[in-house]
Amino acid sequence: MREFANTEHLTPEYFKGVCLAILKTGKGAFMVSPGDIDPPDCVYDMVNTVLGPDYPWYPVIGNHEAETPEDMEWLRKYGRGKLLDHVSPGPEGSEETTYSFDYKNSHIVVINEYYDGQSDTGTNGDISDALYKWVKNDLEGTRKPFIFVFGHEPFISLPDIDNGRHRHKGDNLDDYPRNSHRFAELLRQHRITAYINGHTHNFSYAKINGLWQIDAGHARGIGDMGARSTFLKVYVGIDNCWIEAYRLDHNKNTYLITDIIAID
Repeated sequence: MREFANTEHLTPEYFKGVCLAILKTGKGAFMVSPGDIDPPDCVYDMVNTVLGPDYPWYPVIGNHEAETPEDMEWLRKYGRGKLLDHVSPGPEGSEETTYSFDYKNSHIVVINEYYDGQSDTGTNGDISDALYKWVKNDLEGTRKPFIFVFGHEPFISLPDIDNGRHRHKGDNLDDYPRNSHRFAELLRQHRITAYINGHTHNFSYAKINGLWQIDAGHARGIGDMGARSTFLKVYVGIDNCWIEAYRLDHNKNTYLITDIIAID
């Protein structure tokens, strides 16, 4: 939703409309935004205004935040003030922007793919050795039956499931194939439920060599007409999980379910 939650776009045609649709369909326990949330303070204000001041919001670092110092300073402060009292912090240098937490029978992992082992803005999108080791230790420490890993960049870019728009080809984790393959194998070994990402602004889902990759698309409303605005609702039962995709129907000016992904 980057650039479409600011003071110039406070009407339901943009990110506000996504939040209103989430409220209407049932806002769930919390929201995870998989990057491109620039400026994050505006996104946080909108979430608070529509979904309530105590509604939990978990941001993921995207490339646009990593390249904007004032965004990163705000997100580090948010992490210290709103997250670190109830999450497991990330590795040194990324404590506020990489973290994990449990919710009922699920384990949630949020990673900062721009962390290079020292700086939380030191790479252009990679799974550095330090980040890999932290994720490995974190996954080894959970016994939850459902595990969701959130990062900004996909393993590979896939076209939008509706109209085939294809963005960021080759500009993803596959920029660093060795690290990408190592990371994918780690997630497969721990039988994670899904890897959920952003970056392309398209909605897609595929099971790639046994690993679910789900691209959440964009939530900019009419701010991006190249693909339909989208939000996902994740449902976790005792022994099953499914994800509903809601996309903007321009003819009806509302968000409707277009896909139901049964996670096996």
